[in-house]
Amino acid sequence: MSERKSRKDAARNREAVLAAADALFARGASPADITMADVAAAAGVGKGTLFRAFGDRAGLLRALYEARLEPIRAAVESGPPPLGPATPPRERVPALLDALLRLKLDNRLLALALEDGGGTSPYRAEHYERWHGLLQGALEQIPGLADSDFTAHALLAAVRADLVEHLAAEGRVPRERLRAQLANFVTKALASGPSQGSAAEDRAAP
Repeated sequence: MSERKSRKDAARNREAVLAAADALFARGASPADITMADVAAAAGVGKGTLFRAFGDRAGLLRALYEARLEPIRAAVESGPPPLGPATPPRERVPALLDALLRLKLDNRLLALALEDGGGTSPYRAEHYERWHGLLQGALEQIPGLADSDFTAHALLAAVRADLVEHLAAEGRVPRERLRAQLANFVTKALASGPSQGSAAEDRAAP
């Protein structure tokens, strides 16, 4: 078999696995119920193929989450407001958290499985550190707002997957109401900085 065909087969298998895992998490009842064997069977590949491509279950979860996150990442890195880097921080912070909340609402079981941590601290996970760093960087640009490191942690706690699941399960809190509640919480969290003339100051921030 040629090297080029091997690469094409590997890429095709990877896409099949991600699609199968996505479908399983979308209709599953509990993230713990979805095993690597389930994913391999649904994708029509051997378990060995699955482990070679992703290493373990945690690697598969990370790959699937990153695929779901890609449109948001592109918007954050180089897109227009309200997510893009040119957005004033008082506008960008609420938009970032709203985007993260919507991602977790759309991928509830996947987010739960990813944030479970598998016995390790979820706060040391790469995806958490990335979001924390992004928020902290934006918060540091808000004049007069103290403790950007802690504030970033506190804001991320409001969109933890287990809390989102608790609030959204069985329609306990409707999606749009949950988004509105988060927006209100973020507004209050940012209110410790100066409010008068803040928009002009934010736009002048580097």
